[in-house]
Amino acid sequence: MTRVAIIYHSGYGHTRVQAEAVREGARSVPGVRVDLIAVDDHDRYGDVLDAADAIVFGAPTYMAGPSAPFKAFLDATAGRWAEQRWRDKLAAGFTNSAGLNGDKLATLQHLALFAMQHGMVWVGLGLLPGNNTSTGSPEDLNRLAGFLGAMGQSPADLGPEAGPSASDRRTAEYLGRRVARMALNWRPAADSAELTKAVPA
Repeated sequence: MTRVAIIYHSGYGHTRVQAEAVREGARSVPGVRVDLIAVDDHDRYGDVLDAADAIVFGAPTYMAGPSAPFKAFLDATAGRWAEQRWRDKLAAGFTNSAGLNGDKLATLQHLALFAMQHGMVWVGLGLLPGNNTSTGSPEDLNRLAGFLGAMGQSPADLGPEAGPSASDRRTAEYLGRRVARMALNWRPAADSAELTKAVPA
């Protein structure tokens, strides 16, 4: 069975709402098993991440980048990086911030570069921007016009019941469904293992 793992950190519950929406999207694809992992539990779920065909990374944007607990998880994967255990897996990402812009792109770029260092293959959102014309609406999919991954916005003074918005949740669900569908048909190169071996000088 094709496996998709979603690993996330959520400081106040908003990014968890996004993560759950990604899970629902991925679950809607027949033949796909989905694991949702809070970053605090990553030590217990290393084997799940290693076995996944695709890993979706999610973190809130704090101070122009991923939250400290999520960054600590990224740093802790150095051993897997050295062995290229995640090479040729699919990867994708999502993030949430209080501001409408909130420099969320910086977090998605961080996650994408991390995936590239691991030799993963990044899956973008694949949606045209919503709410960018005179007839657009905040209810449009991809209302925040992200391309690298799914973006969400939540008021800083309200709990997760108030945000991310329905549009942001549906956008996250779309990302999960897209990743799962691609994972079903993804076949790494046959010589992938050979590529990880050192090339003589």
